[in-house]
Amino acid sequence: MASQIREMRSHRREGSFGSVGSLRSGSLRNWKLVRSDSVFGSRSQHAEDDELALKWAAIERLPTYDRLNTAILREKIDGCQVAHQIINVQDVGFAESQNFINKLIQMTDEDNEKFLQQLRNRINRVGIQLPTIEVRFENLTVEAKSHVGKRSLPTVWNASRNTVEGFLDILGLIPHKKTRISILKTVSGIIKPGRMTLLLGPPGSGKTTLLLALAGKLHRDLQVTGTISYNGHFLSEFVPQKTSAYISQHDLHIGDLTVRETLEFSAQCQGVGARYEMLTELARREKQVGIFPEADVDFFMKATSTKGVHSRIVTDYTMKILGLDNCSETLVGDNMRRGISGGQKKRVTTGEMLVGPTKTLFMDEISTGLDSSTTYQIVKCLQQFVHLLEGTICMSLLQPAPETFDLFDDIILLAEGQIVYQGPRQNVIEFFKNCGFKCPDRKGAADFLQEVTSRKDQEQYWFNKSIPYRYISVQEFSEMFKQNEGGRKLAENLSHPYEKENNHKAALEFSRYTIGKMDLFRVCFAREWLLMKRNSFIFIFRGVQITIVAFIGTTVFLRTRMHQKTEQDGFYYLFALFFSLITIMFNGLAEVSMTIYRLPVFYKQRDLLFYPAWAFALPKIVSSIPMSLLEAGLWTAITYYGVGFSPEAERFFRHFFVLFLVHQMSSSLFCLIAALCRNMVIANTGGAFSLLIIFTLGGFIIRKEKIPRWWIWGYWASPLMYAENAISVNEFLADRWNKQTSNGSNLVGLRVLVDYNLFTKEHWYWIGVGALLGFVILFNLLFTWALTYLDPIERPQNFVAEESEAFSPEKTTSNEQVVDSGRPRTRLQPWRRTSLSARDSNRAGDLQLQNVRNQSFGADFPESDLDIQIPHKHGMILPFQPLAISFENINYYVDMPVEMRDQGVTETRLQLLHNITGAFRPNVLTALMGVSGAGKTTLMDVLAGRKTTGYFEGDIWISGFPKKQETFARISGYCEQTDIHSPQVTVYESLIFSAWLRLSRNIDQKTRMLFIQEVMELVELENLKEALVGVPGVTGLSTEQRKRLTIAVELVANPSIIFMDEPTSGLDARAAAIVMRTVRNTVNTGRTVVCTIHQPSIHIFEAFDELLLLKRGGQVIYAGALGRHSHNLITYFEAIAGVPKIKDGYNPATWMLEVTSPGVEQSLGIDFAEIYKSTSLFQRNAALAKQLSHPAPTAKDLFFPTKFSQPSFVQFISCLWKQNLTYWRSPEYNCARLLFTIISALLFGSIFWQFGQLKPNAKQADLLNVMGSMYGAVLFLGVINCATVQPVVDTERSVFYRERAAGMYSALPYALAQVLIEIPYILFQTITYGLITYSMMNFEWTVAKFGWYLFIMFISFLYYTYYGMMAVSISPNYQIAAIMASAFYALFNLFSGFLIPWPKIPKWWIWYYWICPVAWTVYGLITSQYGDLTTPLQLSDGSVKPIKQFLEDYFGYHHDFLGVVAAVLVGFSLFFAFMFAVCIKVLNFQQR
Repeated sequence: MASQIREMRSHRREGSFGSVGSLRSGSLRNWKLVRSDSVFGSRSQHAEDDELALKWAAIERLPTYDRLNTAILREKIDGCQVAHQIINVQDVGFAESQNFINKLIQMTDEDNEKFLQQLRNRINRVGIQLPTIEVRFENLTVEAKSHVGKRSLPTVWNASRNTVEGFLDILGLIPHKKTRISILKTVSGIIKPGRMTLLLGPPGSGKTTLLLALAGKLHRDLQVTGTISYNGHFLSEFVPQKTSAYISQHDLHIGDLTVRETLEFSAQCQGVGARYEMLTELARREKQVGIFPEADVDFFMKATSTKGVHSRIVTDYTMKILGLDNCSETLVGDNMRRGISGGQKKRVTTGEMLVGPTKTLFMDEISTGLDSSTTYQIVKCLQQFVHLLEGTICMSLLQPAPETFDLFDDIILLAEGQIVYQGPRQNVIEFFKNCGFKCPDRKGAADFLQEVTSRKDQEQYWFNKSIPYRYISVQEFSEMFKQNEGGRKLAENLSHPYEKENNHKAALEFSRYTIGKMDLFRVCFAREWLLMKRNSFIFIFRGVQITIVAFIGTTVFLRTRMHQKTEQDGFYYLFALFFSLITIMFNGLAEVSMTIYRLPVFYKQRDLLFYPAWAFALPKIVSSIPMSLLEAGLWTAITYYGVGFSPEAERFFRHFFVLFLVHQMSSSLFCLIAALCRNMVIANTGGAFSLLIIFTLGGFIIRKEKIPRWWIWGYWASPLMYAENAISVNEFLADRWNKQTSNGSNLVGLRVLVDYNLFTKEHWYWIGVGALLGFVILFNLLFTWALTYLDPIERPQNFVAEESEAFSPEKTTSNEQVVDSGRPRTRLQPWRRTSLSARDSNRAGDLQLQNVRNQSFGADFPESDLDIQIPHKHGMILPFQPLAISFENINYYVDMPVEMRDQGVTETRLQLLHNITGAFRPNVLTALMGVSGAGKTTLMDVLAGRKTTGYFEGDIWISGFPKKQETFARISGYCEQTDIHSPQVTVYESLIFSAWLRLSRNIDQKTRMLFIQEVMELVELENLKEALVGVPGVTGLSTEQRKRLTIAVELVANPSIIFMDEPTSGLDARAAAIVMRTVRNTVNTGRTVVCTIHQPSIHIFEAFDELLLLKRGGQVIYAGALGRHSHNLITYFEAIAGVPKIKDGYNPATWMLEVTSPGVEQSLGIDFAEIYKSTSLFQRNAALAKQLSHPAPTAKDLFFPTKFSQPSFVQFISCLWKQNLTYWRSPEYNCARLLFTIISALLFGSIFWQFGQLKPNAKQADLLNVMGSMYGAVLFLGVINCATVQPVVDTERSVFYRERAAGMYSALPYALAQVLIEIPYILFQTITYGLITYSMMNFEWTVAKFGWYLFIMFISFLYYTYYGMMAVSISPNYQIAAIMASAFYALFNLFSGFLIPWPKIPKWWIWYYWICPVAWTVYGLITSQYGDLTTPLQLSDGSVKPIKQFLEDYFGYHHDFLGVVAAVLVGFSLFFAFMFAVCIKVLNFQQR
């Protein structure tokens, strides 16, 4: 046997590597055989090789299917000996997968490249050609139609006008008045396989549109001309969404899933693609030529090609190369629960597509929130994938560092929708040099490319001084490129079409989904079930809620008080049954918010063809069944025998079955409403409206015989009708109801059914059950249809100025006249437009970064330097007091996370900051840096007093005086990383509001407005002053514009100290330069500015004067001056033994983070924090902090006579002013509410047509019908007001938290403004509803009665709205608020006095009747219209009473009690408004 193995070994050496031509000496086995010839341990090595060869031979003898699922897994025993285990890859578990990937890739950059090289060598040895994709686009033009100027603002008037114009445009009567905007202008190019392509361009240049177009994902509303082809095939000839993948710049994920679960779900949905077919062919060829593959490569390829297992290995591999392995089991998180960081979310977005088989990737700004070293690592791994496996990648990056820029092969430079350059990266700088522009030394090439096409920044790069400079437009650059050699070569390549016969059959995907229907259902159902378990609190809460309501209902209709003798007894049972149906239906209303919360992620994954709509809908439908069983079961178990329904077991289960179907019908209905409306406000309106129709026409509020003939179809279409008949027939046809009525004419049970026009045959139970089942199926089918064909309502839309040429910064200079509202004005110049450098600011727009280095941390400072002297800044309208902030021994702790305690950590607190000492001074720009998790934002929050949780230790001084948060908020500004602003106000209005509340009351309005204008000039927002802020990522300002607004909002407060958290995060290089120019200008005014920053370019990093560097764990490792070209910083770290020297031209910020990483600390055996503490630099900084902790002899502590800059009345007026703008520009809220009110009024008016005036000898049922209309209107219109206001208040609450922390106003003026702004809209809603219903229902037209009707409806709408606001104020978000509010809807319904009159309510619950606002509303409405009438009324028992007497006897309503009713209703409104104000003041759900 040994001789046979040696012969086999010899044959392998001569045959495989010789004939096939391996790139390296083959497999792991052959490498080991070469090693075995050494003098060390040859016998044991030969034995190992022989054993491995035998195992490979055993695998080769297996059938093809088994062979492709069997691999050899190498494992180390006792840390040194290697064992080879034959394993079926389908049996690989999580532990084996993680261990394999950790062993395979230890150093991400190097090991990943080695592994991919081994994988490619295996493929090359047998001559397999990998499928490649070449993407071409020719003469591509994309245009959009949009309103411009103030017409684009979403006011109630504009929304109404747009709706009318759109309808007339459809009819062809009047064309829609929209402006055509060009996004891409006749662009052409080629993206080649095996080459990394970088897409660069300034904001608004069309980068995202180009990437979406190439991926086949442009919105259908856009007008597109030109062609896009993959390997010669047009997009219509295959499925581009499966052939390529677009990775969005927006991070949309389900926050309740972990990182691993998110990526693994994506991998399972995308399948293995052509991997299995390639593996089959690879194994066949290897067997033919007798090649044994390397064990690790073979295991990886088989595991990633086997369905059901591939997702595990691919997920672990992707997390490893993206640096997500350390947070794999952490929830992604969202605004409802804490999760991973923003940078990690961005990597998860990238990983979602990398785990799939797609090799063509269009990646949109994937580096947002990542530090430069992490970005480099990810791009490096992608480059290895492209070069070794011949993938196709086109990637746009915001601020690529020089080392990251050098990883790309080709560059596409886009500006104003035109391609300025496309070609090799090495030639791009030379192209612009030929055009007359040179990239300066220490200037990143990417930064240069994005600025050289800008009028503001172009001149500084003009290097041929012998020729006068003139602005070169984008069109001219584009023409120059076409005449350039690269442009001509590109045109020539495009003139030769790609031959389709050269297309690899596995390159393009022609099927929409790559896994089977059953697999799709299994994967999606597993996720749905997991989400149910993760959201168990919500379901438990709903279960507890329905249990409590069931208990209350049972004790109201308690069996000891319920009898079966008379018709009236039967009516109470009927009311109890109806209450059960309504409660179960209302409980389904929570599905609206829960479904809409999931829709953004669904739309993303649906459009990426992860799964069809049915694969999302069906698991959701199936998973709702247990919840329906639980809620219907709990309700039936508590109420059925507690109320005393028919005791037969059969009727018990039939009763339960009806409630189960009602719950299913309700859930499916509200899921359908959510899928149709796709907006929380509109969906809440639509959900309540659908309930209103079902409720009103269900046969209970108005009996069948009284429904007008034009509405009788609604009776037969109402699910509630079938449910009511089924559950009533089940109860009243029981034997115990077979008793004669008092007059002996009929059986009691039948008489009850007849009186309410219910059916009296037993088979109607099964008709009702069948109808409910049909409604469940119908609603679910429509839900699936809506998910399939409808798109999200909101789409990104930026503001376009009407006079775009006049306002464009590209068309004006600082002294030019610009047009504003038809009047010329001269731009103000309070500060000269400076470069980022304070020293080199003579040229406007110059961005040379040569900074002032005065008063720095690490400098030797004489005693006199400690007195801060700020020169006068010319042009500044408002003076301010320069202040320094110093701090000593800052420590910060949080409670130990539960996950860490579960792992055995015994400490109760986790320390995030460790003994940090330092100082920040005026006229000095300080960078606060460190790796993710170092505590940068934590330190800034602690210093600014923004932390709401945790434990703080240490001392903070402001110019020598102890810091007091009340006064500090008046002289400081805080620019948060998340740009939180009111979405419905403009840029100019945002600044007016901030200045109005934060500047001193002694400043007159004219001066204030001039100062706002100065700030707008400083941050370059003049041309955007009329732009709506909008919702981030949806409407309004871009990320860069929003960031500048955040800075401006703080600057108009005229602060002395400004904290900025990631001011350049999410910006491209040029936008970051604009923001940093703003920051630099701010510092030059003499203010103290501190910025945290993630991935600065050399240009931006050296704009800072000083650096405070933290390591992970919140410890300082450097604090001092940067020096020219970062000389001080570099000298400090290079002096530490073992730290590698910085390369020429390398980014000091990137180098600094790399050489101070935990890995370097561990390898060198040092602690940078301890080294820093032992230096003279630390001693000098400690001395400076100590010196600044003592005030100057003539200094006075900060003092303000009042807590806020403005008095409470001014705070209220300003908040009311902003709320007025917000409401006027919220058409989806106010228009939807008004439209629903009008439709509801017409609905009630037409159903209850002429019911208002009761004729003599009218029946009791007639009065109850009118009462039912009032009760139904108040209940459902009130629910609408309550539900629709909640998301509006929730959105504004996040803005309130920021503005309150900034000391702009107190909670009470804000709450009062929020409360009062509703009044005019509700008043208009009331008048509209009142006029329509009062006239159509024909109530008595007297001033008093009409006035009472309007007053009571107005107050009722008002308290419902305030109740919704209060529910939000006591909840962390509006989803929880909606669930909490829905619990009380059932109680409002029960104790309204309609289902059970208050004289019949048990005495232990009568107190709740008197505190139920709906009861008082129904009391007031009925009594004001009929409480004074003596018209005779025929009762159900045949007797006759005056209406006034009947109301007093049966309902307990007295006309002379109306004044008290009015006072109580006003009291409810005031109480709910007061509770909203108190809760918004006391409760803070913002966890920092």
